[in-house]
Parts: sequence; structure tokens; C-alpha cells
Amino acid sequence: MTAVPGTVAVLGGGRMGAGIAQSFATAGSCVTVVESGAEAAAAALERIGASLRRAEERGQVPEPAGRVLERLTAVPSVDALDPATELVVEAVPEDAGLKARLLRAAEDVVDASAVLATNTSSLSVTDLAAALRRPERFLGLHFFNPVPASALVEIVVAPDSADRVVQAARGWTAALGKQDVVVKDSPGFASSRLGLALGLEAIRMVEEGVATPEAIDDAMRLGYRHPMGPLRLTDLVGLDVRLAIAEYLHTTLGDRFAPPRLLRDKVARGELGRKTGQGFYPW
Repeated sequence: MTAVPGTVAVLGGGRMGAGIAQSFATAGSCVTVVESGAEAAAAALERIGASLRRAEERGQVPEPAGRVLERLTAVPSVDALDPATELVVEAVPEDAGLKARLLRAAEDVVDASAVLATNTSSLSVTDLAAALRRPERFLGLHFFNPVPASALVEIVVAPDSADRVVQAARGWTAALGKQDVVVKDSPGFASSRLGLALGLEAIRMVEEGVATPEAIDDAMRLGYRHPMGPLRLTDLVGLDVRLAIAEYLHTTLGDRFAPPRLLRDKVARGELGRKTGQGFYPW
């Protein structure tokens, strides 16, 4: 059976980055989280530690949380990465310029054999690859929130992604206990494109007074066996994140992804979902 990489770097220690780091460390990798400064690096480790302790209480980790934490470190700069790192996963906010700068900085540090990946949920993997000297070792690894519990990784293949890199990514995904789907790089890939289409239509239905958020979510949960409805999921993802993806897909794919006025208004009011305590639901 394929093993996880021995050494992994995760660029960004927010919700997604922390989840990715936790998943690899739980599976046996030594993981370095890169954050912007010592304070943010310490906070990322605390975030991962708290999540691991909760998982231990539920019996969801194969060994004590403290032992998993021994395989985790956090550093305040990409320059502190070990050149022998086997896999670098970028997991910073959906800002193409920021992602490209960090990926190029990591490429300058790690050995030529390392694989680089982005966790973007919608941005062009091909465009990000253009910032690298060796785009053949780069691809998308789109994890889903919450990463430790999610069963899926969407592997996004750009035109220059080498087959050996895709196969390595598939093996690592399996070693994490997750299922992969391999898709060609295109706006929104498969998951974000379909998920956003459903979410935007649900928001339009609320906007038009067709039904309440609860009724719409219950219809999809009970009638179509979705684990949760599209509006509750939007609250978990973040309305601001959904809006940014919608704006990008509106630009690249056309008017069917135009953000509803209600979504823009809620973001403008700071109603971003669970992270602010109010979205389509109170949290």
C-alpha cells in the first residue's frame, strides 16, 4: 500500500491548512506548517492540537493526540522549510497573487524532486503553474472541509502536470484514507462548479420568497439524501468565500454564475456564516 510522504509542508494554518496538516500528521507524515509570523504559527499549532484532542476523545485517531503533535511543527516563513520536503500544499486564502508568490518561494527552497500543490477550490491551476520554474511537478489537491472527516480529494490536473505527479497524488490520497476524483483544470473544477450552481440557486429561491432556508435545505437533505442542505453548507464554507468563487465563475463561465443580490448584501453586512455567528442561520 502507498504511504503518505515522509515530510509535508502546508502553506497556511487556517481552517483548511490546519485540517490538511492534521490529516497528514495523523497518517504518519512529519508536517511543517508555514504561517506569517511567530504568533500566527503558534496559533496554527494550537488550532491543530485542539482538533486532535477532540478527535482523540471521539476515538477518531489511531494513537494519542500528543504523539501526532510530535510530528507537527510551525514556522514563520517559507525560508525555514526543509529542502528535503517531499510535498508542499498551499492552503492560503483565494488570492491568486498571494498563492503564486508563496508557491514560487517554496519552489526556491525545496529540492527539485518535491511535488507542489494548491488547495484552491476554483482558481486556475494552470495560471498558478505559470509562476513556477518547473510546472510539471505542480497540480491541484482540493481538500474539503472539515478535512480530517471528509472522504474526498479532488485532484486537478493542469496541462503540464506530469503523470508521475498525478499518480503520486493518487497514492497519497489513498494513504490518507480518502477517495480521489481526477479532473482537468477548468473554472470551478467539478465540485465547486456543481456545488456553487446549487448553492446560488438556493439563495435565489430565498431571495424570491419561494421557501425558507430550512425548507430548501430539508428538501435536498431528505429528498436527495444530501448530508446537509446548500444553505447550511454555504454558512459553513463562508458567504464571502462563496461570493468570491461566484464572481470568478461569473467572469469565466458567464451569467449563470452571477451572484444573487442577497448574497452580496449579506457579505456587505458581515453575515458570513458560522465564522461570524450569522449567515442564513444563526450560529
